[in-house]
Amino acid sequence: MDSKKKNQWKAWLYLLPALIILAIFTVWPIINTLRMAFLKDYNELGLIGGQKFEFGFDNFVNVTKYRGFVNCLGNTMILCLVTVPISTMLALIIAVALNSIKFIRRTMQTIFFLPYVTNSIAIGMVFMAMFSMVKGYAGQEGSIGIINTIIEAFGGTRINWVNPNSSKAANMAVLIIYIVWNALPFKILVLLGGLQSVNKQYYEAAKVDGTSRIRTFWRITVPLLSPMIAYVVITSFIGGFKEYTSIVGIFGENMGPIGSKNVLNTMVGYIYQSLDNNQGRASAAALILFAIIFAVTMVNMYVSKKKVHY
Repeated sequence: MDSKKKNQWKAWLYLLPALIILAIFTVWPIINTLRMAFLKDYNELGLIGGQKFEFGFDNFVNVTKYRGFVNCLGNTMILCLVTVPISTMLALIIAVALNSIKFIRRTMQTIFFLPYVTNSIAIGMVFMAMFSMVKGYAGQEGSIGIINTIIEAFGGTRINWVNPNSSKAANMAVLIIYIVWNALPFKILVLLGGLQSVNKQYYEAAKVDGTSRIRTFWRITVPLLSPMIAYVVITSFIGGFKEYTSIVGIFGENMGPIGSKNVLNTMVGYIYQSLDNNQGRASAAALILFAIIFAVTMVNMYVSKKKVHY
């Protein structure tokens, strides 16, 4: 018994550095955010100067009354509801295709995984260049990005994707393409790992019965991969609600094309902007975002219990 207690103390001693770091950089910020969210017009400079802040729900009211709040929330919801299903389905198809390729599987895995280890801002700048359309001066023809070049090569008309006077629909299309492309590597890795652990006897039995590939996909592959699919969907929604770097990478800190501001702003973007002048309001917005993510996650987990086959 004494040796067991001694080993427990050793275990806690080994964990102590990690627990201290966790408490300083994770637990305390969460507690401090909760505190600031309920202090009206809270800011660090005022606190240092001895200013007193009223306790209440004013920060939450001010966040919801902000004229751009609906726009921020709407942009966030659109990006989540569009990108998550598309990226999950594409990842599943690509994972199934990679699983059936034997001789160049490792090479293809590396190629598909490259976006995951590349800086998001750098990728965003590349996308901006690909979709840009620079107007010429003094009657000269301006340069266009590779996407518009391809569109014109097939007889189409160039589109103003990310430049001034471009439509919000065009801006959102670029963002959706970027987010889907950037989200694929992690999802492919998870789903491919799940596919490689599936018992091959199920496929052999289906082949003997003469089952079509499409039916095999929906009746065997999808049900057996449902735990991984559920995990990918839940984490994708969480990541989607925190979308910010992709917009900054493509459109800059204005969160929209040149000449406009906050057209494509999201909840996280609003939180970052509020940190400069009103930390209490930023904390309240962070808690609202947390509540939305928590609710969506609970719904996903409830659906998973009904649909996932373990």
